[in-house]
Amino acid sequence: QVQLVESGGGLVQPGGSLRLSCAASGSIFGSNRMGWYRQAPGKERELVAFINSGVSTNYADSVKGRFTISRDVAKNTVYLQMNSLKPEDTAVYYCNAVPNRSHWGQGTQVTVSS
Repeated sequence: QVQLVESGGGLVQPGGSLRLSCAASGSIFGSNRMGWYRQAPGKERELVAFINSGVSTNYADSVKGRFTISRDVAKNTVYLQMNSLKPEDTAVYYCNAVPNRSHWGQGTQVTVSS
């Protein structure tokens, strides 16, 4: 059974930083491309970053230069380092394979506000 457990969200002021973590079950982590998605209120879920089984990464234009995705194969964990956060980054953040599997975790709320 696929398990995805996201953590690390919270309330942060504009310009601040957060580091999200996602513990994934081996069946999804494996050699799959893994990504971080987010869904803001009233908007569709969007892919913001992904990392291939190697080290190559890709970012949405809206987060490029501010977010960094990484993975720890030994821990079956994917991370998202978010710097220079903006109010428009406020959303629930999820991890999943890319393309995504049907099962989603509970997500972690990120709120950027002064």
